[in-house]
Order: sequence, then C-alpha cells, then structure tokens
Amino acid sequence: MHVTNPVPPIAADSLLIFLLQVGLLLLVALVLGRLATRLGMPALVGELGTGVLLGPSLLGHIAPEVSEWLLPRDAAQFHMLDAVGQIGVLLLVGITGMHLDLDLIKRKGTTAVRVSVAGLVVPLLCGVGVGLLLPGSLMAAQGDRTVFALFLGVALCVSAIPVIAKTLMDMNLLHREVGQLTLAAGTIDDVFGWLMLSVVSAMATTGLRAGSIVQSLVALAVFVLIVVTVGRTAVGVLLRPVSRSPGPAVAAVVVLLLGGAAATHALGLEAVFGAFILGILIGQAPGFDLSLLAPLRTVVLAVLAPIFFATAGLRMDLTALGDSAILLAALLVVVIAIAGKFVGAFIGALSSRLSGWEALALGAGMNARGVIEVIVAMVGLRLGVLNTASYTILILVAVITSLMAPPLLRLAMNRVADQPGERERALRTVS
Repeated sequence: MHVTNPVPPIAADSLLIFLLQVGLLLLVALVLGRLATRLGMPALVGELGTGVLLGPSLLGHIAPEVSEWLLPRDAAQFHMLDAVGQIGVLLLVGITGMHLDLDLIKRKGTTAVRVSVAGLVVPLLCGVGVGLLLPGSLMAAQGDRTVFALFLGVALCVSAIPVIAKTLMDMNLLHREVGQLTLAAGTIDDVFGWLMLSVVSAMATTGLRAGSIVQSLVALAVFVLIVVTVGRTAVGVLLRPVSRSPGPAVAAVVVLLLGGAAATHALGLEAVFGAFILGILIGQAPGFDLSLLAPLRTVVLAVLAPIFFATAGLRMDLTALGDSAILLAALLVVVIAIAGKFVGAFIGALSSRLSGWEALALGAGMNARGVIEVIVAMVGLRLGVLNTASYTILILVAVITSLMAPPLLRLAMNRVADQPGERERALRTVS
C-alpha cells in the first residue's frame, strides 16, 4: 500500500519571520494611522506610509542587516505576507460592494458612464503621449517604444477601488451620492483598465492577437451574464440558512467573496472585480441583514486592510529618485497622471450638470491609483516593459495620488449639500 508523505509544515524560522512581519506592519500601521487621524487625515494615509518606512526606502538604508532579516528577498517568504494582504483587500472590496446603492446607480448611470469615459480617455491619451516622449533609459533593455507608451497610458488611466473604498469609509463618505458615483465610475475604469492591460501584455509577449482580446471580452460577458441571470437568486438561497447568526453569516459571506474572486481570476480577469460584484449581490440579497456582518467589517478595517496597505510600499525604493534625470521624469509623469485623471473626471461630471464642488470631489476620488497601480507596475516589470526606474516612478504615482485624494475630498465635500436618501443609506451601512 502506497502512503503519500505529508506536506512538511512551515519551517520554524520562516514562521517566526512571518509572525514578526505581520505584527510589526500592523503595529506601525496602527500608530501611523492614529497619527494621521489626529492630523485630520484618514488612517489610510498612515497605513500607506508604513511600507515606505519599513521597506527599502528607509529601513533598508539605515539598517540593512535588520531589513534583510525582517524582510528577506525571498519570494516564498514574501508571498505569505502577500497572501494575507490579498485576503484583506478582497474582503475590503466585497464589503464596499455591499453598500453600493444600485437604485442610485440606475438613476445616475449616465453620469457614472460619462465620468468614467472621460476619466479613462484623457489620462490614457496623456499617458501614451508622455510615454512617447520619455527617454529610452526608462525603458527595459529590450523594450519596444510603442508597447512602453501604451503600457504607461494604461497605468495612468486606472483607478483603485480598494483605496477609494478605504478612503470613503475612513471619511464617512461611502453613503454620499458622490461617493457612490465615484465607486461606480471607478469600477468601470478598472474593468476597462484590466482589459487593456491584457492587450498590452499580449503585445509585450506574443504580439497583439485578436484572439486574446476576444477571449477577455468573452470572459467578462460570461461572468456578467451569470451574475445578471442567476447570481442574485443563488446568493440569496445560499445566505438564507445563515441569516440569523453572525458567525455562520460571516463565514458564508467570506466564502462567497473569495469564490467570486477566484471565478474572475480563473477567467483571466482581476480577482478584485469578482469580490466587488459578489459584494453587490450580497448587499441585494432579500431578507439578509447586513448588520450581522459587523464583526467581519471590524476585523477587515482594523486588521487585514491596514496590513494590505502597509505592504504596498515594501517593494519600492525612493532613493532611485536621487538621479536628477529620473527625478525630472518622475515629476513629469506624476503631474500628467494627476492632471489627466482629474481633468477627465471633472469634465465628465460637469457635462452631467453636477456642481463644481461635486466635480472636484469626483476628480479627487478617481485620482487615487493606490495598489492597483502597484499591481500594474509589477506586471510591467515582470513582462520586461519597465525597468527599475520606471517601476519606481509608477509606484510614486500610486502613493502621491492616494495621499492627495483625502484632503481634496474633504475640501470639496464640505461644500456639497446632503442629498435626499443619503441618511437612509448611511443607516444601512454596517456599524
């Protein structure tokens, strides 16, 4: 009789480092998050700064031995930390989807589409243009200028639903109409961005083929068709037996969110997209009380999401900006990224007859690129489209746009009057 040997457990040293990593990241994120709150900023600002302080940008230079031991350049070790962060961001996006007001989106659908389209086209064209002008030293050794320019355009046109969601939650703006429109337009942006990323990735590897584009579109259509036809009913049936107790309800919701993420990931789409859509279905499930998920929301917002945002800066090294040429290129890309996205969203909002302050708020919210930009940059590095310098520039765009969104949102939303229905929507938010 053949007996299969069991998989060995995590090595003692690897487990020790992993526990210290998670504990330290969470501690620093908590401290910096509280400091940010005291300074009138969302906790997200401090959480994003955690990775910068503990990563190669600071700790790696002032205490390289400590940095190498605590954050070793070992893929398997780092991937354990990534896995915790991924669970956190998927659950965060799922919770956000639960509070998306579909009735409002149906009424304001034209506005969301206009904001999204303008917020896509303008930065996409700006990114392609600046990509054609940047020096060849920012391209990978064997890179193609056209692919590089298209990739930069895609990188500058994406938004970041996880960062937008966390910012809106931290600032208690998720129930506001502008917050809902920002989420809706950001979701459209992200779907288009991931489709474009698949096209540019194909160009960088096997060349542009119609089959790869069709495959991505078919996968998206299949998933949307399933969601529209049987998704809501199926989710309602699955949640009905656990709708009376917080424990089973939380477990069932986590299973559904991770299952949705796995489905879109298997189809070649972004896992975050699946979690967001399943969150919407859960929020619309008849007879399901979202207040049962209060424990889940607490754990995600207080533990898992801060760890995710803290890991965002661990792969960047800001000392690369010491080169004056790279610094000038970085400043140019950051300005183009901010202006392109803001102008696009602002124009889309004004064309829908929103007020100037509402347009400003939408432009500020849509500008947050966050970890989605980090993921795009990592794809570019892996495919050989970007080198270390251009990768660092895109990471800088992610950090700066995420940090500037909260103060601009606060400035604008202080001048936007409450709309009918926002109070009722706020009461439905899990407390």
